[in-house]
Amino acid sequence: MDDQPKNATVRYAEWVLRWRWPVLLVSLLAAAAAGSGGRFLQFSNDYRDFFGPDNPQLAAYDALQNIYTKNDNILFVLAPTNGDAFSTDVLSAVEELVEESWQIPYALRVDGLSNWQHTESVEDDLFVGDLYEFADGLTPEEIARVRDIATNEPLLKSRLISEEGHVTAVNVTLQFPEESPFEITEAVEYSRGVVADLRERHPDIEVHLTGTVLLSNAFSEEALNDITTLVPVMYLAIIIAMIALLRSVSATIATLVVIATSVLTAMGLAGYVGIALTPPSATAPTMIMTLAVADSVHVLVSMLQSMRKGLSKHAAIIESLRVNMQPVFLTSLTTAIGFLSMNFSDSPPFHDLGNITAVGVAGAFVYSVFMLPALISILPVRVTIVEQVEGQTRWIDRLADFVVEKRNPLLIGSAATIVVIGALVPLNELNDDFVDYFDERIEFRNATDFTTQNLTGIYQVEYSISSGESDGISDPAYLEALDGFQRWFEEQPAVVHVNAFSEVMRSLNESMNYDDPAFYRVPENRQLAAQYLLLYELSLPYGLDLNNQINVDKSATRFVVTTDNITSVQMRELAEAGTAWLEENAPPEMVSIPASTALMFAYVSERNIKGMLLGTTLAFFLVSGVLVLALRSPKFGALSLIPNMVPAILAFGLWGLFVGRVNIALSVVVAMTIGIVVDDTVHFLSKYLRGRREQNLAPDDAVRYAFSSVGMALVFTTLVLASGFAVLSYSAFDLNAGMGKLTAVTIVLALVADFLFLPPLLMRLERGAVARPSTQPVPSPAGAD
Repeated sequence: MDDQPKNATVRYAEWVLRWRWPVLLVSLLAAAAAGSGGRFLQFSNDYRDFFGPDNPQLAAYDALQNIYTKNDNILFVLAPTNGDAFSTDVLSAVEELVEESWQIPYALRVDGLSNWQHTESVEDDLFVGDLYEFADGLTPEEIARVRDIATNEPLLKSRLISEEGHVTAVNVTLQFPEESPFEITEAVEYSRGVVADLRERHPDIEVHLTGTVLLSNAFSEEALNDITTLVPVMYLAIIIAMIALLRSVSATIATLVVIATSVLTAMGLAGYVGIALTPPSATAPTMIMTLAVADSVHVLVSMLQSMRKGLSKHAAIIESLRVNMQPVFLTSLTTAIGFLSMNFSDSPPFHDLGNITAVGVAGAFVYSVFMLPALISILPVRVTIVEQVEGQTRWIDRLADFVVEKRNPLLIGSAATIVVIGALVPLNELNDDFVDYFDERIEFRNATDFTTQNLTGIYQVEYSISSGESDGISDPAYLEALDGFQRWFEEQPAVVHVNAFSEVMRSLNESMNYDDPAFYRVPENRQLAAQYLLLYELSLPYGLDLNNQINVDKSATRFVVTTDNITSVQMRELAEAGTAWLEENAPPEMVSIPASTALMFAYVSERNIKGMLLGTTLAFFLVSGVLVLALRSPKFGALSLIPNMVPAILAFGLWGLFVGRVNIALSVVVAMTIGIVVDDTVHFLSKYLRGRREQNLAPDDAVRYAFSSVGMALVFTTLVLASGFAVLSYSAFDLNAGMGKLTAVTIVLALVADFLFLPPLLMRLERGAVARPSTQPVPSPAGAD
């Protein structure tokens, strides 16, 4: 190396080592300055964060909630151990809970059996009042009356009381002023205190908490839980792996410093720009850790190998930077491109994840080639004993010999495997289920599953159905159409409850006609219907009016359909079928766009995949262009895309076979892993080209050289990367867990493809090429001259 001109990388490495102390100080100060922005980081606990401002389902849902009261709720589900929700103990507990729930911060409305506004005629008057009060003093006959009314009331059954009468609920509607990020947490914590007190007073009643407010809170709780549990586990795994495989305490310490500064920089800058952490974006530190390890390992492994060959530490550092500067830069650039393409996702939390990780990847590159050489030159380094290294080398050399000797069977077998497994990709179905985002370790998931199985569904489809004129909701034609819409939905197999204004008017018509069941139908006279409604509204107590069902000028009503636990595809089909029914059977003014939390999640995967197809395509073109320029060969640049696409094809094929369900998080995995899988390809290909260009080796010997020089480093980085993402699979939040599993599988398959598919492909592409004597030094692809 000394008898040829020094290239820019060598001069740069010498400069870093000469000024190692200032370089180290500047790096640490820069990381500290960037990391100070971490104090501005906040956790968002709103499920709406998963939807962009231009999301049509979110716009429809917000428009509906702006017309009526907000529909964010906390649902207390009471399950007595004796299976009787109408015992004195349970009725007393419901009465207590209704009273206490009004004290929950931001409570707007409380609905339970005790304060249900039952209507009945008393002589010529309409009586509207609580279903019962003073439960402790109710006689068996009065309890039987309560049971009979509640279990036969359509607006209560499968909503606040189960059909079997064994489970009941109290629903609290909340309206948050959105002035503080802690409003949801405050309401949930207060509600948990209410539950604790209720359980103490009524030990024979199980109480479960669910609802959209608990859903939002679960998002923030799991984000915090992942940071406090998964990140330390990942650090421990990295420390153990580094010590075991590098056999160098100093190299391990240096790598941990690079990891810490990279994470600190990325998260601190995220705090400065005001990014709110959500469960997906909260996984950025884990991802940055694994990617930072990959950069550091390539630099350190090359340095240690050179030291074992007799070079001094400083000379080994310079040589390591010379051969790794370009591959590490390329892998960092392509990884950043992959993560930045996540901005095409329809879900903002994945924008944040992509941007934070891209910044972390850039920071990891800078720290790996700037701070790391300076730090490792200061720390004492002892190389691994020769016998162990030779054992490792023989193992990787035997693999290289096998690949060279079996090149044709491997090429044919690999191609056939890719085709067969790739054919399984269509088995995947786009499907989102926000309840299944949380596993059984989460209280919200268990409470929601119990509620779905025993009381009511939590998925809803809502419509704001207009009459087209002020006070038009009393028009018999409007009520008949609304009644028909309700009956159509009740006939759908997945529907468990329909809350329609037509049901209110049927009950009023019956009550105003001496509770005669023959009049349980919508009124036939508009003026009469309007009078019934006015009389009913005047009889309702404060907080239990019809503002949650009727708009201000009485021109539209809210129509809510509650369904069983169905797939997002079924949810979309049901909502679209409902709109189609209105178009065919109701006046044009009644046609409405459906909206709900469940619908937003049902559509987001479909919208997300369309955005990510564009982002992934663009990322592939950018990565291809980068590799063509960097490798100075259109042939090898184009060739590199094949093994880069194969891992994703294989991973999604296997996922289709064993799982078959792709949610919003998995739809971004291809874009996210583009740059990561390029890491193996770039490093193997750059070493192959170094063997061909610098050492003028024949293709088979160049393959052996690539295995020998970079094979163990690729194995190690794959283990670390796969382990890092596998740690995410232990998250209780399925979006993170599924993303971690699929990404880990993709990374392992990338190594398999680059060891068993890429080398035979290279040798086939260059068949007939032979080694030739060198006439002049050939510029290395691993450094800019």
